Amino acid sequence: MTTATTDSTTPAPAHAAPFGRALCAMITPFTDSGTLDLDGAQRLADRLVTEGCDGLVLSGTTGESPTTTDAEKASLVRAVREAVGDRAALVAGVGTADTRHTVDLSLQAEKAGADGLLVVSPYYSRPPQDALEAHFLDIADAVGLPLALYDIPGRTGTRIEPETMIRLARHPRIVAVKDCAYDLLGTQKVLARTELAYYAGCDEYVLALYAIGAAGYVSTVANVVPRQFRSIVDAFDAGDTAMAAQGQRQVLPLVESMMSAGLPGAVTAKALLNSLGLPAGPVRAPLRPAGREAVDGLLAAHREATGVGGTAVSGR
Repeated sequence: MTTATTDSTTPAPAHAAPFGRALCAMITPFTDSGTLDLDGAQRLADRLVTEGCDGLVLSGTTGESPTTTDAEKASLVRAVREAVGDRAALVAGVGTADTRHTVDLSLQAEKAGADGLLVVSPYYSRPPQDALEAHFLDIADAVGLPLALYDIPGRTGTRIEPETMIRLARHPRIVAVKDCAYDLLGTQKVLARTELAYYAGCDEYVLALYAIGAAGYVSTVANVVPRQFRSIVDAFDAGDTAMAAQGQRQVLPLVESMMSAGLPGAVTAKALLNSLGLPAGPVRAPLRPAGREAVDGLLAAHREATGVGGTAVSGR
């Protein structure tokens, strides 16, 4: 599928894109022994940017942030910054269930060279909305970087309610949202009343959210098909909505295989990257690698999305 191009007359998306439009939630490569593979991270990041990503989210859930240390997170930002320079925005995942720890991680990410922070709602403790609002404001007040709030109640147990989001948007450093709430009505309410840049965090919703004014997407599946996801928003910006819809449909079997087949995205993304000869390595416990049958299904879906064979390529 060819990538649509834009020109100076092409209308821009309704909201600014502070971290770019095409973001990948990058996996964190490990060596065979399970240590951080910074060389692999640099090679993968360079490939993703070359293939169309203008932003990378590091140390998100796909990056196995629950099992990486604070020092590893900072090292990852520094290494990827060295690899991509100013070709892409780097957004560091810093969200934890502890406000003080999140502030510490935010300051470390800022020092390491991140351009922005992805802050998920505190998980498990399920704070009420006023406490949730205070959590985000404490972080925004403590750092000099722009924040993207990560709304994924299915994982955290707590929704960032639209009215809370609207209040938080008043803070000058709270500029964006990674939206995994599956609530188009709520999203549109916030878009209508704020300047927050919404990013589709669910791969099947990329075109749907972009069409109602989102800034772009943060995709796990883009680890393996970055160009195909970029083509969706490029086509839409060029006014070719039919091509944009075709692009979304083309990646859907791969999205389903990677995100809705019972395995976490970190597991499926690493399984595919390893099979394609790209930097990934093992997952860390408690995650476990995909089995042979699952890998075969993923490779078949990848072939369908790309139109090419599933043989190994250079790069690992």
